[in-house]
Amino acid sequence: MPTVRDLLSGKSSKVHTTRPGATVLDAIHKMNEHGIGALVVTDGGGGCDRVVGMFTERDVLRRVVCDERAPSEIMVAEVMTENVACTGPREDLDDVKTVMKNRRIRHLPVCGEDNELLGMISIGDLNAYDASHQEATIQFLNDYVYGRA
Repeated sequence: MPTVRDLLSGKSSKVHTTRPGATVLDAIHKMNEHGIGALVVTDGGGGCDRVVGMFTERDVLRRVVCDERAPSEIMVAEVMTENVACTGPREDLDDVKTVMKNRRIRHLPVCGEDNELLGMISIGDLNAYDASHQEATIQFLNDYVYGRA
């Protein structure tokens, strides 16, 4: 069965992060600059980035815009999602899909020991991985049926 490590090996290792003390406005600018919908919030303590939260477009809408708060005056720590689901690199992709579906999340940090950030996967990454493997299977079966395999 394919694992999170398999999925990560085919994508960029760059994960965009922010700190709990950053302003929401700075975090929004970073998301817009990179064309992304979520940032992993890390504390950077002890020489490595440890995951302490997620900051997403949904957080902006629900906890900033809806409450009519000024993004330049509030910190990410005040509005981020704190109870973050993480996955490890050895986890089966089917299990990861189940977690994302059940928790209704679109971004999942990949963490090592002590919540050290190793990467991030999205529902889009999972869908692209599935699509590419389905195409390969279809091609193989087509070749088999027509005697080319």
